Amino acid sequence: MYLLSKTKLYLTLFCLHLTFSFTVKAEQQPNILLIISDDAGYHDFGFHGSKTMKTPNLDAFAKQGILFKQAYVTAAVCGPSRAGLFTGKYQQKFGFEENNVPGYMSESGLTGNEMGLPLSELTVADHLRQLGYSTGLIGKWHLGDHDKYHPMRRGFDHFYGFRTGSRSYYAYDENELNSRQNERMERGFKGYKEHQGYLTDALVEETSQFISRSVHTKQPFFAVLSLTAVHAPMQAKPEDLAPFPDLTGTRKILAAMNLNMDQQLGLLFDKLEQLNIADNTLVVFVNDNGGPTDQNYANNYPLSGTKANHLEGGIRVPMLIRWPAKLPANTRFEYPVSTLDLMPTFLSVAGANLSEFTHLDGVNLLPYLTDNAQNKTRSRPHKTLYWKKENRAAIRYMDWKLLRFPDRPAELYNIAKDEAEQINLANQHPTIVKQLYKKLFEWELTLERPLWQLKREFEGAAMRRMDNFRDHQAD
Repeated sequence: MYLLSKTKLYLTLFCLHLTFSFTVKAEQQPNILLIISDDAGYHDFGFHGSKTMKTPNLDAFAKQGILFKQAYVTAAVCGPSRAGLFTGKYQQKFGFEENNVPGYMSESGLTGNEMGLPLSELTVADHLRQLGYSTGLIGKWHLGDHDKYHPMRRGFDHFYGFRTGSRSYYAYDENELNSRQNERMERGFKGYKEHQGYLTDALVEETSQFISRSVHTKQPFFAVLSLTAVHAPMQAKPEDLAPFPDLTGTRKILAAMNLNMDQQLGLLFDKLEQLNIADNTLVVFVNDNGGPTDQNYANNYPLSGTKANHLEGGIRVPMLIRWPAKLPANTRFEYPVSTLDLMPTFLSVAGANLSEFTHLDGVNLLPYLTDNAQNKTRSRPHKTLYWKKENRAAIRYMDWKLLRFPDRPAELYNIAKDEAEQINLANQHPTIVKQLYKKLFEWELTLERPLWQLKREFEGAAMRRMDNFRDHQAD
């Protein structure tokens, strides 16, 4: 009897120790909030110089944290960009070619609902959940419509949103839903119910509730607010149009949608303060790709290009990060970074051993960000970055950028001196063109064959789009 009681005592003490250790760990682990806007223009924020757009909450947020002057995504369209972000790997390495799923695909590969983020790939949510985080995705998924690709089978404990790439900002009626099955609002796994009111408002409110529940249970959270704003369809609340009397047409609607997004994010930032967790919550705001000027009248000034091409306006995006407990405020980070870096950064702050993640293509940004304010000469996180969509590709090595096209000679730019990509230096520097061409090809040799291919006709449309919307003017 004594031995049994003693064993029970040891077991009780051991359980208490585990509980205490987990509680301490949870208290030490920062919360992580990732906010992804959709199709926003590079210039369409006050913190990037816009005089037309009204984004006071994000402008204030930028002053509270770090503004990245050269933040890149891995793809110039929505789905592949997310595939790179959530895996920390160039998505072409697992066959996720730079095309949205599903899409206008040829019959030579996967089509329809079979297209999606390969099940062989673990997401940042998978890893953070293993580290004790409550994980939630609210909003747009766009990494596969089939049940096997569902967010709750890819590391997320909670999902409220829709599986495909875009949808109405207002609820569909039953007749509309019959032809828009993958655009239905879904809670959990196959729990369908259309939202009330305006979609951006509903997604932010859901994120606020998810965060509140996590705080109540004293569990660190990884919340992804994957907005559709300001992606088409161009739909704004009437009251948000009024502050822009001098604008007309689609540009006015975009400004109103942008304003609404900013207002709602202000409410979410206020919620972090109210819950007394703002200081120890790492918050990232980033856009998924360049603004599609021909669709929503986004302005990517001073960059050339738009969504769907590899000019700077298609792949360089607004990005902010704030973590008051650890990172400096009112700071600009000048060197190139990539959304590939978000996964290793998140894993690092969560307490993971990054030596177990050497297969990732991104880097932990924390050493660069914490030292940046004191050491302006610190080496850049990346010397080389790559992009590829079938025959089209780009490489940036230090400040040189080479673009490869299917219908014209390669172009070469010095981004440090010409971020608008106006002066093609390919003829003046043939040796650099040759070196970068070879370096790009060597990277391509490490990639998997694409699991799907876009119909060739759309590649021609992409080139015409690039030529028609290459330049932007300040507002």
